[in-house]
Amino acid sequence: MSPAMRPSEPDGTPAPPVSVFLTVRDEERHLTAAVEHVLAQDYPGEVEVVLAVGPSQDRTLEIARGLAARDARVRVIDNPTGRTPHGLNLAVAAARHDVLVRVDGHSELEPDYVRRAVDALLATGAANVGGRMVPVGTTPFEEAVACAMSSPLGIGSAAFHTGGEPGPAPTVYLGVFRRDALEKVGGYDEHFVRAQDWELNHRLREAGEVVWFVPDLGVTYRPRGDVRALARQFFRTGQWRRQVIRHHPQTAGLRYLAPPAAVAGIGLGVVLAGVGASVGPRWLLVGLGAPVAYAAAVVAGSVVVGRGLSGAARRRLPGVISTMHLAWGAGFLRGLPRAAATRTAPAPAAPTGGTTLVHYPVAANAPRTAPADDAGTDRHPTED
Repeated sequence: MSPAMRPSEPDGTPAPPVSVFLTVRDEERHLTAAVEHVLAQDYPGEVEVVLAVGPSQDRTLEIARGLAARDARVRVIDNPTGRTPHGLNLAVAAARHDVLVRVDGHSELEPDYVRRAVDALLATGAANVGGRMVPVGTTPFEEAVACAMSSPLGIGSAAFHTGGEPGPAPTVYLGVFRRDALEKVGGYDEHFVRAQDWELNHRLREAGEVVWFVPDLGVTYRPRGDVRALARQFFRTGQWRRQVIRHHPQTAGLRYLAPPAAVAGIGLGVVLAGVGASVGPRWLLVGLGAPVAYAAAVVAGSVVVGRGLSGAARRRLPGVISTMHLAWGAGFLRGLPRAAATRTAPAPAAPTGGTTLVHYPVAANAPRTAPADDAGTDRHPTED
């Protein structure tokens, strides 16, 4: 650990300066709140915010420039591709400090988040420290999504979704990094438009580093507001999870294989029942048992996990959970389009303001085939 990264002493040694970095696109609804929650941190050391803005169809760039004009701690750089991993690497390259705090444009930090995360980073010597995603909805549909995303029934048993014990973990939500560890593994792999956080944490652990989970370190996340956006999000996440498993086959597990198995089983059951109803034999109608059993299980589980929700949110919960399961599973089975898997990603542009792009020591971003920009790009990536 470098001298600048040593834990603070009780004698009042200044806290290390931190760089908060995020990349956004089409984020006018939540960007101001996300940045203001960063600027309001109770962290005793220096804080800067590096905001990489991709091509947007709304007022995102205007809002970002306004935030920078009002507070000198905010700097805006260009992310010409609009892709999340490119923007994250550009923001890291432009950042001035050795403690790097990852934030999402769809998230809001608790007031003591940076202070507590940096304390844990320095105390443990981990490469990355993070906590839980805490989904918070404002409509009955969003409340149902938030409930599903915090439950093993909806999202699986990942600790950063459902909680767990503090200590080493496969991944965490967002995270606070040591720059030297991030650079050692080559930064974010720009070939993963989605799941880049999980993939980065996997490479950190393979390099002998520690990813540390702090369960009471929470970040508010604003979930999707309608079923179409939710289905698109989970379909794309399923597509990219299959891509991750192609590159890291040892990471395949029941949690990732259950949704596609459910989709395949339900689809086969419906086909068999359709054949039985139209041309026989009639016993093929037993195929209806698969979708019926799945629906019954989801409804029963929703009754349990939906306790405490409003009536309107409880009524939406079974549909939300089913959408998450089936969209994710269908995306996994579909995979990425062939054309997307053979196009080469463009090299990231240097950030504005005269900062030199970091040349990472490990070639995670060396030229190779990469998915296309339109192959499941989503401006609010969510770890699965």
